[in-house]
Amino acid sequence: MSAPAEAAELAAAILEGRPRALPRGLTWIESGGDRAEALVEILYPHTRAAHVVGVTGASGAGKSTLVTALAKEARKRGIRVAILAVDPSSPYTGGAILGDRIRMRELSGDPGVFIRSMATRGALGGLARAAADGVDLLCAAGFPLVIVETVGVGQDEVDIMRLAHSTIVVSVPGMGDDIQALKAGIMEIADIHVVNKADRDGAERTINELRAILAMQMVPEGGWEIPVIPTVATKGEGASKLLDQLDAHFAHLKKTGELETRLRRIAEARVAKLAQELVADAIRHPLQGANDPILADLTRVARRELSPHRCARTVLGRTTASLTDGSH
Repeated sequence: MSAPAEAAELAAAILEGRPRALPRGLTWIESGGDRAEALVEILYPHTRAAHVVGVTGASGAGKSTLVTALAKEARKRGIRVAILAVDPSSPYTGGAILGDRIRMRELSGDPGVFIRSMATRGALGGLARAAADGVDLLCAAGFPLVIVETVGVGQDEVDIMRLAHSTIVVSVPGMGDDIQALKAGIMEIADIHVVNKADRDGAERTINELRAILAMQMVPEGGWEIPVIPTVATKGEGASKLLDQLDAHFAHLKKTGELETRLRRIAEARVAKLAQELVADAIRHPLQGANDPILADLTRVARRELSPHRCARTVLGRTTASLTDGSH
């Protein structure tokens, strides 16, 4: 069976909600290749309805526990939830270490919850390269709430705003000057701030510091005022209010037209990244061996006979032409 035909069969199974189809499709996505691309091509038109929520923040902030509490609250309301937990890659296999799935074992056995770990495989920005395609599959499978939890490496996790409709940034009491550091990093991508472990000493100070920083930001008339929500995820405290705020934010995005703006921004970032990967792949894996003109251009750059800028433009034009006519 050809890749497109095989993809069409699997896509139909995912849309029908067959239990084994979604895990199989996500395995395809992580493996990449023609059949993965064909699968996304078929399912992409069916991805519009879901609310995609990103959860990010420093390691140890309790993101996995918070996601678990949020999913449990959603289930109380009859909402089906899919969770994509982006794990650090195993240094031995390159696969996900699956720590998040272990921590979320409370959700196991609930047919209304689907959990999948995905390895970063060295990708920067806290997200696996296949995360966007994985989210497409979860949305197409009919989950109205899709939660993406990032690795937890600090301020580099801004890529989540190029994938999620709503972004939660999780912090904990006792961060002190780290709050100021966050101001120049992931703090600015938050639609909702969560101070988890709010039963610890210093929680009120952390909440007040966040609110003070947010109060200095100019909010346009009719704009979204970013809330700061205290939670104790281990006890489920604050999960209901957090889900209410997520619903309110998604409604705000729709009402103001900001959702369309965000979707365009997400599309722009995603297409640009895919285009970069296509060009990079063409450079790394030329089809004509030593006679490939790309290799010749790179050799000229190495010999200082051609500038990197001019070479990049030449390679881009050549690669674009070859991709268009199907010769590469």
